[in-house]
Amino acid sequence: MSDLKAFCGARVFDGEAWHDGAALLVEFGYVTSIVASAEIPAHAERVELGGGMLVPGFIDLQVNGGGGVLFNNAPNVDAIRTICAAHAQFGTTALLPTLITDTAEINEKAIAAGLAAEAERVPGFIGLHLEGPHLALARKGTHDPALIRPMDGTDLDRLCQAAQALPNLLCTVAAETVPPEQIARLVSAGAVVSIGHSDASYDQAMAAFDAGASMATHLFNAMSQLGNREPGLVGAVLDRPEVHAGLIADGIHVHAASMGAALRAKRGPGHIFLVTDAMSQTGTDLRTIELNGRTITRAGGALRLADGTLAGADLDMIDAVNYMIDTIGLEPDEAFRMASLYPARAIGADERLGHLRPAAEASFVHLSDARQVRSTWIAGEQVWCRELEPTSRA
Repeated sequence: MSDLKAFCGARVFDGEAWHDGAALLVEFGYVTSIVASAEIPAHAERVELGGGMLVPGFIDLQVNGGGGVLFNNAPNVDAIRTICAAHAQFGTTALLPTLITDTAEINEKAIAAGLAAEAERVPGFIGLHLEGPHLALARKGTHDPALIRPMDGTDLDRLCQAAQALPNLLCTVAAETVPPEQIARLVSAGAVVSIGHSDASYDQAMAAFDAGASMATHLFNAMSQLGNREPGLVGAVLDRPEVHAGLIADGIHVHAASMGAALRAKRGPGHIFLVTDAMSQTGTDLRTIELNGRTITRAGGALRLADGTLAGADLDMIDAVNYMIDTIGLEPDEAFRMASLYPARAIGADERLGHLRPAAEASFVHLSDARQVRSTWIAGEQVWCRELEPTSRA
């Protein structure tokens, strides 16, 4: 019995080009081809979409929580399942649950949860992002300074073992506190190393990239800035064409003009991609969140500690995409790539994720013409549809 499905009635964006009057063919969770509507095989099950557009599923490499759950507060497989389901409402089909700086015990629990999520094939889970604790106090942001510390041999061994066991492991470290030798070992073990929460000089950042670090965490935020005599981490990222960088596109974390300047400056195989840096509020009407004993308040489109420090973002991926189109002026094609293809490339997963070409995982989003999520599909299975309305954001 054939498992072939034909998704038809919507424009299809395969990650590079648009297809009109066409259908996306999916079998056993993978894309087989995109064909003209008149060429849909007779034995295929037709899924009529009724207009709109079909685009590659969004990939979020920095997700602290969702659905009322913060990963730090509940480092277990059930929390990962809840987080993935919450973000599917907004078009995210693959994500890295992100652990903010915490104790060694919580780090170990988070890694165990990631291994369990992989074993249970939790829809949307593709690995972990450990953001800290090996950061710079000078650029701590919302990270608890009492928990920030250097990376010792035990930490390094734990991370290398996790990198070999998990499908993807992204580690955010500060270039001035984690030396090139440790970065090189992490990369050789299979981890993707990102520089963030760092006050590094240009030279220190370049040494980290020479050692194998290939990414920067939330560009412009919690890092040394571009100056006239000291280019800092921002300058190093823009000066290295192969380095990828995440961007929180909410109009609060980074000014629109700075985003535009970075996009114009960044040329080469390393791209700027979108992240939400979302906390547990996604998909809920929560007004306050707890992190390491501190209260985070949600108001005015932002999440802040009592002293006003930004603490993650009140953002989802479809809103980030629409911000890039409506405010920054990007073509929709490029904005969709920033949410799908580019993050997949950043972690080396673009062979099967981030596009809808043959042999890709059939994970995609059906959007209305107004670019609002109608339904979300992971590996050919619907995980969310508009009949289950997402909770409006505060």
